[in-house]
Amino acid sequence: MTGALAFCRRFARNRAALAGLVLLLAILLMAALAGVLFPDDPWDMVAQPLLWPGQDGEYPLGSDLMGRDLMSGLFHGARVSLAFGFTATAAALLIGVTAGALAGYYGGLVDDVLMRITELFQTVPPFILAIVLVVILTPSALTIVTAIALVSWPGVARLVRAEFLSLRGREFVQAGVVLGMGDARLILTQILPNALGPIIVSASLMVATSILLEASLAFLGLGDPNLMSWGTIIGAGRDALRSAWYVAALPGAAILVTVLAFSLVGEGLNDALNPRLRNR
Repeated sequence: MTGALAFCRRFARNRAALAGLVLLLAILLMAALAGVLFPDDPWDMVAQPLLWPGQDGEYPLGSDLMGRDLMSGLFHGARVSLAFGFTATAAALLIGVTAGALAGYYGGLVDDVLMRITELFQTVPPFILAIVLVVILTPSALTIVTAIALVSWPGVARLVRAEFLSLRGREFVQAGVVLGMGDARLILTQILPNALGPIIVSASLMVATSILLEASLAFLGLGDPNLMSWGTIIGAGRDALRSAWYVAALPGAAILVTVLAFSLVGEGLNDALNPRLRNR
């Protein structure tokens, strides 16, 4: 409890991080209330096409080319975009942490093989690889999450490997060996908990990157056609950028604020979890 309280105090010293946390909570609230405030399908054509924000009080943020309510789309899009971000990040962490932990703990041949595979994935630009994977597997929520996870895990693997290499020789690990702990128990209960700080910080930034990747894929027409994300709205509005720029600008601003929020929170977590920065 004392450690958690000290962490909260260190985090609270960073005003930018607190601002990011407030923004992030607002976005999470949007996603949570989407079905309550806008129970109808966001794909429904309910208004005159291309209503400007403020032109009709019933649709405060206006409508898109098909007469869909942009405010409803933004709220439901928050739910979809965050779901993609968190799910893809979780999958990437599962792959990356597993690969990095095994490479850092065992070293030798295991390390060489896993790091060569990691380097193989890193030789191709992530966005290009994501496009290729989605096109080959056909666009859907599952394939998009899979593609984002496969291009995101190498960085986590390298980070976890470095942490394990620095921790596996520590006294508490050697004490576990003397007590007869198996490899799995040492990895899961001794080393991994002490490497969680950098992993948490990296995960917060990966969520933002995953949201950007999904939006980019949707903008190119490679999103799930059954889900309305912020990227889907931007893609639908690109044909009216000259006459109705707000259609693409509003979800673009939502993505900007979300990525900024995650970045600020990630910076705050880094300051609070990194012992070298605690007394700045």
